[in-house]
Amino acid sequence: MILPRRKRRSGPAPLHPFDLLHGTETGALIPGDDLATGHRHDRHITAYHGTAPSLFRKLMAQWQPHRRHPLQQTAFVDVGAGKGRAMLLAAELPFRRILGIELHPALAASARRNLERFQRQQTRKTEDRPSIPMRLEEADVMRLRMPAGPCCVFLFNPFDLVLMDRFLDKLTRDFQGREDDLDLLYVNDEQRDLMLQEHPQFQEVWRGRIHLSREDRDADKAIIGYWAQGLYVTSGYEDCGIWRLRKK
Repeated sequence: MILPRRKRRSGPAPLHPFDLLHGTETGALIPGDDLATGHRHDRHITAYHGTAPSLFRKLMAQWQPHRRHPLQQTAFVDVGAGKGRAMLLAAELPFRRILGIELHPALAASARRNLERFQRQQTRKTEDRPSIPMRLEEADVMRLRMPAGPCCVFLFNPFDLVLMDRFLDKLTRDFQGREDDLDLLYVNDEQRDLMLQEHPQFQEVWRGRIHLSREDRDADKAIIGYWAQGLYVTSGYEDCGIWRLRKK
């Protein structure tokens, strides 16, 4: 994303096709300056933007050949979950459990509403199949307790270099002595150099550019143009990486 001139917001907020399909509200692009909570980590927040479904599904397809454990044994953890869209997309796969963590109270409340609506809809469709446990925590990421077992952590560039550095150190400490694998799926990998230079305990197993579907490109263009008041424009793709915590 690049910084063009500001534009005036006008008309009703556009809805993403994902929300029209599921009765949820996961759209918007909210700059970090508008997400202040009074927490000391406010200054490290980047922005909120719902993950494009085509991007998420393509990244999952890239990760699948690299994972070492069945999805049924793996917990999905969305860091900076926002309104919960990535959590809902993760529910398309048979993860053992799905956990999201979000600092902003209003975003966390939106995520809970979206999870409830989505789960009610899915229950009606698949009454003969047990639903995946899903939970949203409103908390500081540095207080996150990682689930037991193998974990897949999803990051859509949630914070800046300073907090990313601390978070990677925390993950390394959390998994010391654990036999479980930890994989990171990193979208819009702005802190890639930090990981390569300062966190060699994480191995980059794949990196590539993922292009959004036409539907997602059109939806993102409309949503970003409306909510961000010209601060951002969409490129139609994201640079992504898949990382694994090395075992000593």
